[in-house]
Amino acid sequence: MKLINHDQVLKKMSPRKWKNSVFKGLFMFATALALVVLAILLYRIITQGIGYLDWQFLQSLPSRNPEQAGIKTALIGTIWLMGVVAPVTLILGVGTAIYLEEYASKNKFTSLIQINISNLAGVPSIVFGLLGLTVFVRALTLGTSVLAAGLTMSLLVLPIIIVASQEAIRSVPMELREASFGMGANKWQTIVRVVMPAALPGILTGTILALSRAIGETAPLVVLGLPLFLAFLPQSVFDMFTVLPMQIYNWTSRPQEEFHAVAAGGIIVLLIMLIVMNSIAVLIRNKFQKRF
Repeated sequence: MKLINHDQVLKKMSPRKWKNSVFKGLFMFATALALVVLAILLYRIITQGIGYLDWQFLQSLPSRNPEQAGIKTALIGTIWLMGVVAPVTLILGVGTAIYLEEYASKNKFTSLIQINISNLAGVPSIVFGLLGLTVFVRALTLGTSVLAAGLTMSLLVLPIIIVASQEAIRSVPMELREASFGMGANKWQTIVRVVMPAALPGILTGTILALSRAIGETAPLVVLGLPLFLAFLPQSVFDMFTVLPMQIYNWTSRPQEEFHAVAAGGIIVLLIMLIVMNSIAVLIRNKFQKRF
């Protein structure tokens, strides 16, 4: 008895193979197009800005003369900003994730919180800028200080860190928790000594990627009113400052062609910072990730 009709199988498989080839070609074309556009963009930025990229460029203050312009204030301001954003988001984000995953009861209220956190991760960044302008700049009278901008950017990336931390904590097998309880550990000891060490690589990876987004954001800082030109360095979190995206935006808005080349040099510095941070995230994930 013949159970399989090979002619019918080939007849039905031919259209499927054709469709597979068509979609494979479309996907390859889309990928190649994106890579070509990225390559052109990188080539233009590097060829235009590599001539300005030297030690003097990193050590000089902004200037109205493009040959003397530097990014020292913007670079130091970016470091100050990350010095506020990193601890605030790490403490609040990881703490929220621990509570939601380990302590909070699974009910409609916690489900509503989870949905809102996920929705906040997709809110446009300019909305957070308006919130920071209303609360931190005006209501708390912090002005355009490092603290006001840092708290605003913390709100921007906090949902991302919460979601990433929850996923990392959720990936820890329940058997490890049960084994810890069986050895006589209480809830907090289990979290600190068992759950967090296992989830730490995922938490750090999500945090670094979220901070990478915060470094490159401009819209919230424009809404806050950060200065485009600043010729002095901040001395505390209550001082005015500027960051690399704002400085680049200032140079690209100038009519002189030389400032566009200087802006390309600033973009190269910003890209290097982002690549280093993303590389650190990959190394942490590959080195400390455990398979359970």
